[in-house]
Amino acid sequence: MTTQHIKFRSAQFSTSASKVGECPADIGSEVAFAGRSNAGKSSAINALTRNPSLARTSKTPGRTQLLNFFNLNIDQCRLVDLPGYGYAKVPVAMQLKWRKHLNHYLEVRESLSGLVLVMDIRHPLKEFDRMIIDWCIASELPLHLLLTKADKLKNNGIMKAKMEVTKCLPEHPEGLISMQSFSASKGDGIADLERQLVLWMKPASNAEGIAEPTLKALTSDPLSS
Repeated sequence: MTTQHIKFRSAQFSTSASKVGECPADIGSEVAFAGRSNAGKSSAINALTRNPSLARTSKTPGRTQLLNFFNLNIDQCRLVDLPGYGYAKVPVAMQLKWRKHLNHYLEVRESLSGLVLVMDIRHPLKEFDRMIIDWCIASELPLHLLLTKADKLKNNGIMKAKMEVTKCLPEHPEGLISMQSFSASKGDGIADLERQLVLWMKPASNAEGIAEPTLKALTSDPLSS
């Protein structure tokens, strides 16, 4: 059998869902991206897939109200762009509706292999971020903290920000949470993000009879309690 590797540049839009009942069949492996509306989530997905128009970026944060699914080149491996919220101009009632559907997705989705939480490295750990972190720890869902817009800081600023985030995390099982800095505009950190996602998706790939991708040492930072 021909060896196949997950190619994130192969990502293609599959479908959108306003609630869990409209999501694709709950099989295989998917990795979801979550983040506040102004954290750079869409830009991170577009950088990962090398497709500047894959995930819609908007001048009005908070406009994306759907769960958007993107198929990869390996059958039943997907990326999911979750609705962002927390933007002041979005009505509270709408934010609560998005939160309800997001919580339901996180609670029942069996194929969810891991979650990437996108945070602006200059403004991490807002209320929404802490809610997601607490949920992942309670559910023992693997979590990768993607600290975006790292090009806005110098190296010592990046190191300081990562140390502060690590210090402020709740107690959690060793290996459950990893973290890295990322710059969509410069492409810094794309390889590290790819390796983390491949690690999460390997079981589904192997279930399809596909050989495991060859991985170099993971350079994102594993965190322990």
